[in-house]
Amino acid sequence: MTKKIFIVVVTLIFSSSIIAQERLLNKANDKYEEYSFRPAIDIYKKVLDKGYASSDLLKKLGNSYYFNANYKDASEIYKKLVAEYSESLEPEYYFRYSQSLRSLEQYEESDALMAKFVEITDNPENKIERDYMEEIEKNSGRYSIEPFEYNSIYSEFAPAFYKKGLIFSSDRDTGNLARYRHTWNSKDFLDLYQINTDGDSKGSVSKLSNDINSRLHESTSISSKDGNIIYFTRNNISKEGKYVKDEDGFIRLKIFRAIMENGEWAYIEDLPFNSDSYSIAHPSLSPDEKTLYFASDMPGTFGESDIFKVTINKDGTFGTPENLGDNINTTARETFPFVTSDEILYFSSDGHLGLGGLDVFATKILREKYHEPILNVGRPVNSKEDDFTFIINEESKEGYFASNREGGMGEDDIYKFVENTPLSFECNQQVTGTVRDKISNNVLIGATVMVIDENNEVISSTFTDSSGEYFLTLDCNKGNFVRASIEGYVPSEEYLNQSDGKNRIIDFYLERETVTAGFGDDLAKLLQLSTIYFDLNKFNIRLDAEIEIQKVIAAMDKYPSLKIKVNSHTDSRGKNSYNLWLSQKRAEATVDYMVSKGISADRLKGEGYGETKLINECADGVRCSSDMHQLNRRSEFIILE
Repeated sequence: MTKKIFIVVVTLIFSSSIIAQERLLNKANDKYEEYSFRPAIDIYKKVLDKGYASSDLLKKLGNSYYFNANYKDASEIYKKLVAEYSESLEPEYYFRYSQSLRSLEQYEESDALMAKFVEITDNPENKIERDYMEEIEKNSGRYSIEPFEYNSIYSEFAPAFYKKGLIFSSDRDTGNLARYRHTWNSKDFLDLYQINTDGDSKGSVSKLSNDINSRLHESTSISSKDGNIIYFTRNNISKEGKYVKDEDGFIRLKIFRAIMENGEWAYIEDLPFNSDSYSIAHPSLSPDEKTLYFASDMPGTFGESDIFKVTINKDGTFGTPENLGDNINTTARETFPFVTSDEILYFSSDGHLGLGGLDVFATKILREKYHEPILNVGRPVNSKEDDFTFIINEESKEGYFASNREGGMGEDDIYKFVENTPLSFECNQQVTGTVRDKISNNVLIGATVMVIDENNEVISSTFTDSSGEYFLTLDCNKGNFVRASIEGYVPSEEYLNQSDGKNRIIDFYLERETVTAGFGDDLAKLLQLSTIYFDLNKFNIRLDAEIEIQKVIAAMDKYPSLKIKVNSHTDSRGKNSYNLWLSQKRAEATVDYMVSKGISADRLKGEGYGETKLINECADGVRCSSDMHQLNRRSEFIILE
């Protein structure tokens, strides 16, 4: 592959789609307040600290940390959950664990968990990474291309619209063939050429004036709409016209501005944010000409080169350069930006997945934000070689780009194209559903339902109506989280991957964050206890029951004034008198267990009810399964005080 015109020193093997994806949730969500006071969090943690753990406990504690954006603690709990209960674990816990590790920059572990998530779900809709080859094929075939009629056996590239014609860069008059212009310290002597559009010389190619072209290297340019200002790339030279090298001996690149006065390029200046230590190159203007885009390897660059922008003030001065961010820029090369009248940013990259070498990509700029999907423009513009310096006129749908693909006349050639079908950037998906109380199933009116992107930024939000229903529209070109929340409840969310835009129904069932419990209430409402079960004809405390009872003990430790009554029950099998005796023994066994763990006996009562308070139809003479009977063999914890 020819290594000639690009601004990076070393070709970097680009990141895989999984690594791209690891950046998708690097930022922690600092925008949300911590949950209000919830006794259950402290209680679960105290139980866990005592060495009592279950899948249910770890899930609830991990989710409490996760929704509170406490990713460090969440990752530790999810780690224990995955290690001990992986065989029966739902896939969303691998996903949340992976997200937590991303926020801690533990990328390798996060990737492995994300791969496990994809493996378990085995559903393309759940995949975080896109099938990029499928996307490329979807975007392919939209252009008709042909070679530029002014190509030569030398290099032609960097076409730029200028008045009614073009400016491009070439080494045709120097006789240089294959050189090293993939580096920031290019040593070839490229010049800028103009295709004349009027008069006797119409259609001919001429070199721009010597005010712009020098004995050094000029390339990649952009002009104002009236043609009176040109920004172009040139080797770093002194006022005396001599090379300026950095401390490593490289001749860096700079952007210069030329202003026309009385038909002459009378004023040429070195832009103030240029540097002798790094390169600034490949300028492009926003439609309103108030922003200059460019490529650079300046400090703050994510990879070998990134795309930046800088404000052009009314008086012609400049603001401070800003990196466009890690949605566009990767650990590899992003370069050759071009912004259309419809504010579509085209650029070349070998960090986003493509067909090989540098590919041309496009993204929509919305409200000066750069978080929209990055689309590969597909074949035939892109190839297995380097494809770059893409420009297009949105009105005529005609444009140009350069490539070093096979079949050209020179080392690099310009190609002309017509866009027959535009790229599709919009993908709107309607999401509807209800928000309900998980216990009562009552609808929750006024609940907030938000769309949150993969950078943890709120995109849009709405409220449930008088029927507990909501309606949202989201961008299905990218992954989104839909989260429901209301005061007094633990938020719940669902992840929607990129999709074809089919409408979705998502119903949320929220658990209470805190429960006001008083005399006669079951403590399970507060602690979400699993039922305390006993084996047939037994009253010893089972291992699974110990874990649940430890939650009650932790609650009583936390609230010294709390007194409870243990109600124990049996199923209907056996004599009534025996069942009454057995249930009393179970109540006493539960109380004795709690006393043995340090709870004062005067805070506890126990009573057995035998089979007098069955919770299903499994009474004497009714045939029921073992599982149905077990539902009646239970203990309850009723608040006395």
